[in-house]
Amino acid sequence: MKKTAELYRMVMDKHVCPYGTKSKWLLEREGFAVEDRHLSTREQTNAFKAEHGVETTPQTFIDGARIGGYTELRKHLGYDKGSEDETSYTPVLAVFAVGAALAVALSFFSYGSPFTIRTAEWFVAFSMAMLAMLKLQDVEQFSTMFVGYDLLGQRWVPYAYAYPFLEATAAILMAGRLLPWLSIPIALTIGTIGAVSVFYAVYIQKRSIKCACVGGSGNVPLGFVSLTENLAMIGMGIWMLLRPSL
Repeated sequence: MKKTAELYRMVMDKHVCPYGTKSKWLLEREGFAVEDRHLSTREQTNAFKAEHGVETTPQTFIDGARIGGYTELRKHLGYDKGSEDETSYTPVLAVFAVGAALAVALSFFSYGSPFTIRTAEWFVAFSMAMLAMLKLQDVEQFSTMFVGYDLLGQRWVPYAYAYPFLEATAAILMAGRLLPWLSIPIALTIGTIGAVSVFYAVYIQKRSIKCACVGGSGNVPLGFVSLTENLAMIGMGIWMLLRPSL
């Protein structure tokens, strides 16, 4: 006998609840026959919430028992087993993977080979640019996390606000090998300060805190990956000093 579930979700002329749509898809994916109950007016929605003592929709019922909204449904079906506060390297790994793919594709287009010296340069530059972009999404939140461990940011808060702009500037210029007199000093300076700060916080103070490397909302732990980002900037700066042209 096929499993069945009742789903109550908002489907109005000017608004279709995205979580309701995803809940229906998730239930069908798991083999449920979905009794799709549309809440088509605000009055109908408010009445449903009052009847069941809930504050949000959608709401899923399985075997007569209320499971809850989309988040609760995912947990009930075995998804999202970890804690929301659990640390994860996924965001920074995604950045590095996309950066590497872009570098390989551009090298193949430009030189006919996926693996060249420029592939490595572009990988570092593209990764720096994407990490800077994530920080720039919410500079206020990033700066709050950043001053928690950065040695210069703790002493001069404006540096925390300037950091993502400096990283983005260095990355863009290095990608095109433009204005090396500007990009190299920036990369060496912020990379060195960052590397010293991370090493001191993690390996000397033995602190366990979140890294601001993917912006203020990330759960990436401060440690080896954070140190690698800074060492890559230092390495890129030194490389461009030694090889000013290709």
